[in-house]
Amino acid sequence: MSQNLVLSIPQGFVVATSLGIEGLARHKSPGSGKYFRGRSVFFDLAIEGAMPLFSYLDEGGWRDPKRDTHDALAALEAGSRTKTALSNNGFSCTPLDAHRRCFLVKTGGQVLELNPGGEVAQYATHECHEHMTPDEVAHAIGARGSVARTPRLYMVLSPIEFIVLSSLTPAEYAWYATHRPGKIFRQIAFAELNSDPAHLAAESRFTDARALLESEPEKKTKTIVTENCLNNVALRAWVGYQAGCGGLYAGDRNRLRLWSFPAEIPEAWDKVEG
Repeated sequence: MSQNLVLSIPQGFVVATSLGIEGLARHKSPGSGKYFRGRSVFFDLAIEGAMPLFSYLDEGGWRDPKRDTHDALAALEAGSRTKTALSNNGFSCTPLDAHRRCFLVKTGGQVLELNPGGEVAQYATHECHEHMTPDEVAHAIGARGSVARTPRLYMVLSPIEFIVLSSLTPAEYAWYATHRPGKIFRQIAFAELNSDPAHLAAESRFTDARALLESEPEKKTKTIVTENCLNNVALRAWVGYQAGCGGLYAGDRNRLRLWSFPAEIPEAWDKVEG
């Protein structure tokens, strides 16, 4: 019997399943993309038998994710098709090394497997303060500072959903997000967008944010939109969907990985709504 342990974001649940990736996607689907919105990103996690091949990150003892995961996988042996291991906050406590495969899931349950997550940055320096300039952030990660910076749009999917305009490159942004005092993320998953999702906010929100980043050198990010971003931003708006380097970034305070789009996206998947 095939078994998978799947982490879904932005929902944050971890579920054991004997249905396979596509079967689970259909099982969790709310229905047709014409009527419902229910996109997800699936990470297929490393397991062997009824045991995860990784250790969850410490959460302070408010739950026992290892035991809950073992029990969920054991339930498959007893005949269950799906069994929830963690119902929330799964991304922040699952180490990046546990991610074996990554899939984009449309509302109707159609899946697209992304290319393996290659490492695009390693972080050796961890000293960060609120007033760093973008070039100082670049220096902190060992990159060369840019002379001219064009603001970029990032859609963060986990640990919370929001769209932010930033003067930082993806590698710089991931470092800053996982080190920034007061607003630090333990881990982060995000995609870069190639155009403004103008239907989600007033045009002035984008204009004012760009003006702010240009006028204040120490200002590195400005949030534009919060909540339910994955369902409301076209997948074609992701950098890398049609050409070039891009996809889904996943990082922590030590490194950043990129799960990139395949060279050719199947036409049947591309045309499906949702």
